[in-house]
Amino acid sequence: MSENTQIQPLTPDPALKALDKFIGSWEMRGGLVGAEEQNIHGKVEFRWMPGGFFLEQHISLDFAGMVQIDSTEIIGYDPETGTYPSTVYSNMSPQPLPYLWRVDGDEVTITVNYGPLDATFTGRFTDGGNSFGGSWRPNPGADETVNVAYDVAGGRVS
Repeated sequence: MSENTQIQPLTPDPALKALDKFIGSWEMRGGLVGAEEQNIHGKVEFRWMPGGFFLEQHISLDFAGMVQIDSTEIIGYDPETGTYPSTVYSNMSPQPLPYLWRVDGDEVTITVNYGPLDATFTGRFTDGGNSFGGSWRPNPGADETVNVAYDVAGGRVS
C-alpha cells in the first residue's frame, strides 16, 4: 500500500437517524391487560455503539412481580427492506432472539416471531419525543400464555 493511499471509512446509513429519538434513559411503567395496577416498571437505556452503525438498548424491567427481565438488544438497519432488524440477548432465553423494527416518524412497530414468541408492539412518541408508549399484543394464533398482552409507557429522564 502506498503512503498516499487513504482508507475511506464506511459511514452509517442516514436512515439510522430515525432511531436518534430513542437515545437516552427512560423510566417505564405499565401493566398487564386487565390488571388494575401498574405492575410493570423499570428502566431502558439507548446509546449508539462506536461507529454509529448499531443502536444498543439495555432493559431492566420488573415484569408484574413474576420475573426480572434484563436484556441487551442490538439494532441495525437493512436498506433492502427499509427495516431495523435486531437481536436480543436476554436472561429469559438461552438463544439470541431476532426482532424486527419499523419506524415511521413517531410510530414504532416491533415484531418477534421465533419459536413460541409471536407478538407485535405498536408504539408512539409524544410530547416532542420525551414520552413514549405502546402495547405488546400476541399475533393471531399465538400462545397467549407465552405472548402476554401488556401496555407500557414512559418518559425520558436523560
